[in-house]
Order: sequence, then structure tokens, then C-alpha cells
Amino acid sequence: MTIGTIPSAAYHDVPYTRGGTVERSEVGALVRSAVDGDAAAWKAIVEGLGPLVWSVVRAHRLSDADAHEVYQTVWFRFTQHLDRIREPEKAGSWLASTARHECLKVHRQARRLVLTDDPHVLDTVSQDGEPEQTLLETEEAAAQGERVRRLWQAFEELGGRCRQLLRVLIASPPPSYQEVSAALDIAVGSIGPMRQRCLRRLRARLEARGTV
Repeated sequence: MTIGTIPSAAYHDVPYTRGGTVERSEVGALVRSAVDGDAAAWKAIVEGLGPLVWSVVRAHRLSDADAHEVYQTVWFRFTQHLDRIREPEKAGSWLASTARHECLKVHRQARRLVLTDDPHVLDTVSQDGEPEQTLLETEEAAAQGERVRRLWQAFEELGGRCRQLLRVLIASPPPSYQEVSAALDIAVGSIGPMRQRCLRRLRARLEARGTV
């Protein structure tokens, strides 16, 4: 397959969606249809697996510019290899692994630079595009905003591995453990126990702040 069978500029216009519509059991069939030039199948793949790719990219804490560039690169690589993926039903794992490798490549290239943390890297859905004054118009909204602030403050105090894992796991639709393993290089059997440990640490920090 050549890129010409993909809709024009498809990998440039991939939406940074937080919602997916594709069922994981349908991925294999969609990939095979996309190989045959089915534009609707390609769109369903992008919309369904886009949140997974984006969560992996964000988990590696790149700058906004680098994150967007990596996201686009992952989909470009996907178009190049679409007809060579041996297990189409595992396209999500392929995308997650590719996203991880591209992120690590960016980090290696920027190794000599001083990197700073972005406190807004985990924007919530409700915050996207919303004027700040809308959230603060009422006392209830102000209180909720304070709870959210404390939540992310406690989250930022977790170890880097916990932050990475939880960022990927909150993707919608949730990734499979195989996809998480490919994205973060964590053994499948270790993901569940690690998730529980991270959530316990987060809850303990929130309790210390009187948030829960």
C-alpha cells in the first residue's frame, strides 16, 4: 500500500480527540479495510486509537510543539507500515510502541537541554477551551476548582513512573494492558499491581490534604 491510498493529508489532520468510537475487537478488520483504501475505515482507526496515541505522547512530558510533532509522526509511520503489520488486531500496541520510541528519540535529541515540568500537561476535558472566569463564577465552581488543583498537585508529587502509567490509563477508550506494556515498557503482569500502588499513594496524598 502507498500513502496515496490514504485520504489526502489524513495524517496531518488527525484530531487530538479524547473520545474513541472504534471497538477494540474491530481494529483488525478496520486495518485490513484501510489497506484496501477504505477511507471510512481509516477515519475510524484514527478516531478510535487517537486517544491512546495522545496519552502515550503526553505521558512522556514533551513540550506542546514536540508532542504535536510526535503525534503526527506516529500516524505518518502508521501509513507507511499499514500493509506490513503482521497482526492488524494489535494495531493499538503497534501505535503505542511507536509513540513511545518517537518520544524517547525526542528526549535523546534534547538531552543536553534543561527541561522543565509543565504543570498544565494534564488538562482536564472540562478545561479545554473554557474561559477561566466560567469556572469561577460561583462559590461551588471555585471549590471544585480548588479540589482539582489539589488533585493535580498531589499527582505531580508521585514518582515519574506512576505519573506516566496513570496518564496512559486515563485514555478514552481505556487501552489494553498489552498496549500499555508496549507504550511504557512495563511487563503486562506488573501493570495491575503498579496501578494499585500508584492509586494508593495518590489517595494518601489527597487524604493528607483533606481532599477526600
